[in-house]
Amino acid sequence: MEIRAMLTLLFLSFCFFSTNLVPSALAIWLTLPATGTKCVSEEIQSNVVVLADYVLVSDDHSHNPTIGVKVTSPYGNNLHHKENTTHGSFAFTTQETGNYLACFWMDGQKQGGGEVNVNLDWKIGVAAKDWDSVAKKEKIEGVELELRKLEGAVEAIHENLLYLKGREAEMRIVSEKTNARVAWFSIMSLGVCIGVSALQLWYLKRFFQKKKLL
Repeated sequence: MEIRAMLTLLFLSFCFFSTNLVPSALAIWLTLPATGTKCVSEEIQSNVVVLADYVLVSDDHSHNPTIGVKVTSPYGNNLHHKENTTHGSFAFTTQETGNYLACFWMDGQKQGGGEVNVNLDWKIGVAAKDWDSVAKKEKIEGVELELRKLEGAVEAIHENLLYLKGREAEMRIVSEKTNARVAWFSIMSLGVCIGVSALQLWYLKRFFQKKKLL
């Protein structure tokens, strides 16, 4: 009973971590207007696997709309580009840390039928791993497979914490530099004010001396 309770606790912990702390699957429903573009962005670390599937859903069956899709990296590199399509998928391993952008729009030649919907299934990190293949390859199942998933989630959490720690250090350095610059600017401003005040006093003193008022 104790072992079973421990395994249950580990499984519940995995569910909590995978849904709250680890980048996982995102199911997004986008409504595309007849003109314009809609984009979805996600901040992702480097060396993270990303998988996504998208499908066009149209309530108007009088015409056959198609969409265009473009996925770009934080530095503007083109990761996926497809036009005149109703469904598709893309997969890549991130090389840069930052916001990855996926944009959708209706093709210009087939506009005029109103809005359409796009269902986007975006999987990141542990959620993008093919656990069925892992189970078949290593011949594991049940609780052992869930423990492997938990191990992967823990590793992802550790990497995410290290990433956040690094970002915090970068932000702290930027904040300290900004505070130092503001302090020096304040000192320089105070010095300029004192210098201008001294010059004004000197000028007024000479002026009154010339007028023989002092």
